[in-house]
Amino acid sequence: IVPQVVHLHRLKASDGVSGSWIGVGLAMNLWWVGYGWASELWGILPVSTVAFGLYAVMAAQFARLNGRASLGSCAAGALVVGVVPIPALGVGGWPAAGVVVGLCYAVQFAPAAIATLRSDSPRGVSPPPWAGAGTEAAGWLVYGITVGDAALMIGGGGGLLASVVILVRLSRHRALRRETTPRLAARM
Repeated sequence: IVPQVVHLHRLKASDGVSGSWIGVGLAMNLWWVGYGWASELWGILPVSTVAFGLYAVMAAQFARLNGRASLGSCAAGALVVGVVPIPALGVGGWPAAGVVVGLCYAVQFAPAAIATLRSDSPRGVSPPPWAGAGTEAAGWLVYGITVGDAALMIGGGGGLLASVVILVRLSRHRALRRETTPRLAARM
């Protein structure tokens, strides 16, 4: 997430960045902290705590670039996804909530993927964080398989898929830009 924070700071543009995705990231990382603590999966705690802080920085950047009203989409994303695991926690405890959190993580990146796919020019989206997110998701998938944790397997698989979708879109956008640039230069 660090490269995305830096990219937004340098570029001063949020084209293709989803406020809902930022809010979902805030909520999901709080849930992962709770799940990691309750399940004694200590490796989740530092990653999720730092990620929560970085999503908070992105929320501030997003508001600075788009106005305070844009925080409504961040809050909506956090609220909608943040409440989803609560019934599972009440009924089945942390193991059940963990599976729901894993499912939510699997779709956490959906708003970002959709915003990137819909954008004519996703210049506000930085590729390195998505390569990192894909790598992280693959790591959680492998770790989940290793320890037999369904929440991590589900979340890791879904996060990996969304990251690949975003990276493919960014790659295609860059390739189209390279094809178009020589044609434009020839016309001048």
